[in-house]
Amino acid sequence: MAKQKGRYGSTGRVTPKGGGDDKVEVKSPLTPSGRYTPPVPREFKQSPLWVPVLMFALLGLGVLIIIVNYTTLMPGGSNNLYLLLGLALITIGFIVATKYH
Repeated sequence: MAKQKGRYGSTGRVTPKGGGDDKVEVKSPLTPSGRYTPPVPREFKQSPLWVPVLMFALLGLGVLIIIVNYTTLMPGGSNNLYLLLGLALITIGFIVATKYH
């Protein structure tokens, strides 16, 4: 009894069998593969230890000055200059935070 041919032929292959072509296509490394590959970093950036230490020190000192200003423990009582100093220290802390890698 002969083999019964299925929907895609006797081998069950869905795509046509390749071969017989003398041309071999060589992909260069610059040919996009269709899949996203992230770029290779040229160097691994790492911040020195003083950057996060300075950042947290400035943020903490700014918050502490604002809290102490509102509890009227600062010399001269509650003053808007102390509030501005605390806000300036917090702002500088955020600026330093953007430099952290």
